[in-house]
Amino acid sequence: MTTFLSGATLVTDREVLPDAVLIIEGDRFVGVRQGSAPAGALDLGGAVVMAGFVDQHCHGGGQGDFFSGDDAQIRTAAATHLAHGTTTIVASLVTATTEDLLSQLAALAPVVAEGTIAGVHLEGPWISPDQCGAHDINLLRAPDPVEITTILDAYASDIAMVTLAPEWEGGIAATEQFVDAGVVVAIGHTAADLGLTRQAIDAGATVATHLLNRMPELDKRAPGPVLALMDDPRVVCELIIDGVHLHPGIVEFVIDHCGPDRVAAVTDAMGAAGAPEGRYKIGLLDVDVVDGEARLTSDGALAGSVLTLDTALKTLVGRCGQDLPAASAMLSATPTRAMGLADRGRIAPGMRADLVVLTEDLSVSRVMRAGEWVV
Repeated sequence: MTTFLSGATLVTDREVLPDAVLIIEGDRFVGVRQGSAPAGALDLGGAVVMAGFVDQHCHGGGQGDFFSGDDAQIRTAAATHLAHGTTTIVASLVTATTEDLLSQLAALAPVVAEGTIAGVHLEGPWISPDQCGAHDINLLRAPDPVEITTILDAYASDIAMVTLAPEWEGGIAATEQFVDAGVVVAIGHTAADLGLTRQAIDAGATVATHLLNRMPELDKRAPGPVLALMDDPRVVCELIIDGVHLHPGIVEFVIDHCGPDRVAAVTDAMGAAGAPEGRYKIGLLDVDVVDGEARLTSDGALAGSVLTLDTALKTLVGRCGQDLPAASAMLSATPTRAMGLADRGRIAPGMRADLVVLTEDLSVSRVMRAGEWVV
């Protein structure tokens, strides 16, 4: 079946095309042109259309947690973000025992297989105790090649990314072990110095986990990981665009330096995203969500966010000085490239037909995923 969408103000990661016609067959885009529409086309009336959003770092939403091991919660979390325009999502886990990680991966495996989520991100347990944030410090540990082999032997095809701190003994070897298994390695929750961070990048690390959060600040005499991560063209830098984790001026500065092709907007959302405020958990730790901020009950540290990517879009455009094509790159094209998802993230022939239709104020009005309207 062929679907025609006409009258779209199409935003790509490079330009804005008014009066666009999108041609979809099955789950793929097969054509994009400007001008008159064929009979039977759905007229979008000039509405802004962007590629479906891609979130490579998300722990949950809608009172559902990806680390819960519960199928209903996993699906609720994915559906919550889909309703906000996120057509591709990577489920992030937090630090846990090996046994619990394997159990959580087992619960996520069928949801990965059917394509509801695009893979799993292991954020820990191989992260720094000095920069652990909302991770149980008692469960942090050095990367053990035997443990890593056990996890990879069981679920390598499901694991999209792992965050680790390269300063652990065995950190560089672990980076190489994951890269050899086809897993994207991200540097984060780290106190590594400039030289060691560069060594980890040379070993194959290609992502900075929520840049500037849970790593030392850029210092004039000890620049640490931030300089290495921002300055290397091989690295995509995640930014949490919620106005809480980073000042909009800092977001604009990083984008100006790295360019939209090296910045991935992420939510780092936990179960309270798209849900009422109150008491939640992240892993085993209690979190209080008040006034749009998620913080550990124990010490007030930020514990992820309540962000959805449609809100990140509004913040990028309204507060961070970005135009729509740059925002589309950071919300879709860049994260899909970072995750190796070559068939999505752009509206172009051959790509999976994922798109978001937006109102004048950039609110989501419709969402299409794989050629089917889901919102």
